[in-house]
Amino acid sequence: MKKYYTRVCNFYYGNHSKKLVRKKNSLPLNGNSNISFDHIEILSRKNKRLIHIKELKKLSLSFQKKIKKDLKLITKRKKFFKINLNNSPIIMGVLNLTPDSFSDGGKYNNKMLGLLHAKQLIKSGSSIIDIGGESTRPGAKKLEIKKEWQRIEPTLKKLKYEKCLLSLDTRKSEIMQKGIKFGVNIINDVSGLKHDSKTINILKNYKIPFVIHHMQGTPETMQKNPKYKNVLLDVYDFFEKQIKLIRNKGILHNNIIIDPGIGFGKNLKHNITLISNISLFHSLGFPILIGISRKKFIKDLSGINDSSERIGGTISSALFGMLQGVQIYRVHDVNEINQSIKVFKILQFNQ
Repeated sequence: MKKYYTRVCNFYYGNHSKKLVRKKNSLPLNGNSNISFDHIEILSRKNKRLIHIKELKKLSLSFQKKIKKDLKLITKRKKFFKINLNNSPIIMGVLNLTPDSFSDGGKYNNKMLGLLHAKQLIKSGSSIIDIGGESTRPGAKKLEIKKEWQRIEPTLKKLKYEKCLLSLDTRKSEIMQKGIKFGVNIINDVSGLKHDSKTINILKNYKIPFVIHHMQGTPETMQKNPKYKNVLLDVYDFFEKQIKLIRNKGILHNNIIIDPGIGFGKNLKHNITLISNISLFHSLGFPILIGISRKKFIKDLSGINDSSERIGGTISSALFGMLQGVQIYRVHDVNEINQSIKVFKILQFNQ
């Protein structure tokens, strides 16, 4: 049987959006009438079709049932742990405690420098701090567990007293377990729960919120000629498969975030396709996170080689995602992103 996918499009914003929702001429995205839509794109592996929401009754009954099921997930108000997504987008600040990360490797792999930077990220507007001790840049080799924990333990000890949610960026179940005992609130596994067979049991036993992240291959191999039949639908199918897996393993809570993994086993065309069509992932029913900060696709599009000078590309990507209803951004330049979001929300959403 042919599989179909539902992507919302043709958005409205602010007071105009609220008016259309009240008159039932558009549907609210994620339960928020500040952003709504009146068209959907129905996709398959072979074709796609754009349709107005008022024309759904023209479809076959079986087709209507499938689309209505998707729309229920798309329009419902999303929740995640202690975060108020009504005020999205939310910022996840990056704290790399590594000597070799692609953007800021070596700058904060010192206990005091890491702690000071984390406090600055919180002051600048981070609701979540994402702490990592292993680089997952393209070509990075796997780090032994002992070394990874040595990098993050001192900073974690201090950060658990800060008024901020702590996310732990790791692929290893042993590190996850240690981190949870130190007060970590969220697990961010870039392997999409595939690297360590014990990961799902850790997530289940501790009932901890987590991010399902997509990556083709491993950090060491992911950028060696990545290929997809259809990157948008392949990534979507991956998420469906992983969600089914965790449900079958007994993880029944909805404190889950979806991250399509920009730059993780994707070339420029793949990244642009995912960002341009990011609204497809709303039909999975979970908040969407994207990590577009200083990524190589910005260099490819702008010619800026120095990763620290890609703030403009990061901001423009974030604002585009905001117009598609993305709820969480993982970024390095928190102050600049937070400022741009605040100004843009007033100008675009009348908020």
